[in-house]
Amino acid sequence: MSSLSKKLNDLKIDDVLENVRDYIDDEEQIKVIQKAYLFAYEKHNGQFRKSGEAFIYHPLNVALILTTISADYETISAGLLHDVLEDCECTAEEMEEEFGPEITKLVKGVTKLSNINFSTENEYLIDYYKKIIVGMSEDVRVIIIKLADRLHNMRTLWAIPEDRQKVKAHESLDIFAPIAHHLGIHKIKSELEDLSLRYLKPDVFYDIAEKLNKTKIERDRIVYDMQNDITNLLNEHHIPHEIKGRSKSIYSIYNKLDKGKKFSDIYDLLALRIIVNTEQECYLALGLIHSKFRPLPKRFKDYVAMPKPNMYQSLHTTVFGIEGYLFEIQIRTYEMDEVAENGIAAHWSYKENKGSGSNANLTSTTEQKLQFFKSIIDLSHDKMSNEEFVNSVKEEVLNNNIYCFTPKGDVIELPRGATPLDFAYKIHTKVGETTVGAIVNNNIVPLDYELQDGDIVKINTNKSSTPSKEWIHMAKCSTTKNKIKAFFTKNEREVYIDRGKYALEKELRKKKLVFSEFLTEENIKKICEEIHVEDLEELYLSIGNGKATVNGVINIIHKEEDNTPKVVKVSPKNIDADIIVSGIDKVRVNLANCCNPVYGDEIIGYITKGNGISVHRINCHNLENVDERIVDVSWNSNANKRYLTCLLLYIEDNENHMLDIVQSISMMNISVDEIKVVTHGDKETYEITCYVTGKDQLEKLMTNLSKHRYIEKIERAMR
Repeated sequence: MSSLSKKLNDLKIDDVLENVRDYIDDEEQIKVIQKAYLFAYEKHNGQFRKSGEAFIYHPLNVALILTTISADYETISAGLLHDVLEDCECTAEEMEEEFGPEITKLVKGVTKLSNINFSTENEYLIDYYKKIIVGMSEDVRVIIIKLADRLHNMRTLWAIPEDRQKVKAHESLDIFAPIAHHLGIHKIKSELEDLSLRYLKPDVFYDIAEKLNKTKIERDRIVYDMQNDITNLLNEHHIPHEIKGRSKSIYSIYNKLDKGKKFSDIYDLLALRIIVNTEQECYLALGLIHSKFRPLPKRFKDYVAMPKPNMYQSLHTTVFGIEGYLFEIQIRTYEMDEVAENGIAAHWSYKENKGSGSNANLTSTTEQKLQFFKSIIDLSHDKMSNEEFVNSVKEEVLNNNIYCFTPKGDVIELPRGATPLDFAYKIHTKVGETTVGAIVNNNIVPLDYELQDGDIVKINTNKSSTPSKEWIHMAKCSTTKNKIKAFFTKNEREVYIDRGKYALEKELRKKKLVFSEFLTEENIKKICEEIHVEDLEELYLSIGNGKATVNGVINIIHKEEDNTPKVVKVSPKNIDADIIVSGIDKVRVNLANCCNPVYGDEIIGYITKGNGISVHRINCHNLENVDERIVDVSWNSNANKRYLTCLLLYIEDNENHMLDIVQSISMMNISVDEIKVVTHGDKETYEITCYVTGKDQLEKLMTNLSKHRYIEKIERAMR
């Protein structure tokens, strides 16, 4: 009897070892597996699962699943031990003494993944947790054990309440099945999908299963006849081969039905797989089949010459077979078939494991394969080109990230060197702003403490607390720094608004003008247009921060005297200001908010009523039809300040690129003041206000940003 067909409570370690001996002939390695089983049996003794059987049957089944994909002895041993550190009285030191550092490292890796509370609320979180699983695994075998663990849990999902069944099914379908797919482990991926569908949409699952059973006899007859025809054809041309019918998973059929196809139109229900000895024979077999059975146009795929990123190789074709039925045919070598079914794990066993006793060599090789896997795993559903994705993975996955936990087990990804402040702001801005202290692994630590991988962090908050400017120097993440800066910018803005309102009210009282009569809707509109602000709040802000004078604002409505600057001939050499005004000394100069000139721009001056000289870019549309009150201005070569400017970034999708853009800007030592996002259907526009040293730095920033594939166009704002 096959060990796969045994009942759960009939499974024994001998069944696992029987499968292991099919591809591992090193008795020392097999003894390690036996030792791991006895150790796990002793540690789990007296524990039971919710399904009722003794707990040891779970790790046994995990190990059995791992043997079906030809996992190495260390992976199988770790599969048997994977719950020991978490659920039993056993330390990592004790395990390492018994089984060495390699197996212990795998068990610790699986334990770390088991502490994550996964979420599938939206696509962003799904992609985030797939990335987390990859990023937290120092060895790809950790992920393979986790997949086997999840598969057995799905097989016994009936034992937990229905609401939890659906949560676990969503996790399996959205997070674990795609990872199995990108690792090339078809067996696990396909079964996870089918089991998930069974619990998420039981009516659909059983309806498809029933239809498959009803058509089984007819399909089996047609497949058998087609098999015979192809076998005779290949035998005539002396091509040794193996041929077998290939079943389609219920989930893949559901996907086609969900796209509007009828059950009778799903032609790849009839499928064959032909396995030959060499790559050359793959192409010979393909040519012979096409010579006898007409191929369906545009259905040929050559994954032998151009393998998939997960190392999958095969020739795919669809032909009109006997009685006019369409057959999907795959042609591959035995090694290709092994890798196609069992993925990266089979690749190790096929190439390295048979007769290999070099543990160090295997460790080195698997670490290299993990790096390869990390560089090719597609976390974005193929939405970007290969080059773009590899660059993205190098930046986001292969960098030195650490993974810390909240006391509830939620995982937080941070750059190495991050502090509790970064952790707090990553949870939520409000948590960050009200932070008063941090406890790491039950010890009180300062807010500039450097967090380590695996730390459990508790943030203490106080609703009445606010950030300190010192925090900017304590934070590691640029996003944290920007949030802290934004807090003070917002607070300072409110202070300036209050200050401006008070100053205007005070001056109006001094001039014996009634506040409500002065600030009528008509007057406010006139004042705002004159000094180029949007509303009353912006007017107060301009007065409070000194960009506009109280008397200048009042004189727009109540002219008391000519406030046009007096012309005095001076030598530009004596001017200390950033802007040199031709022939005028000691005059108030403001950079216009409508076009935000920066050092190096061609500029022109406009004499305002009561607010000195407003400096504009030469091409500012607000001065197109103005000839009077224009004055020549120029930049002082000694200018060394930063200038506010505004960029419009036109994004060709509506995905969230804000973090990426802010990081690009911060890398140039440019401070971001504000970001506004405007959505137009499936596109977005980012309005970014930032401080630059001048035109040269601004143009360099625009050039760097334009390299991002998702940015359609960049231009400077002109209001």
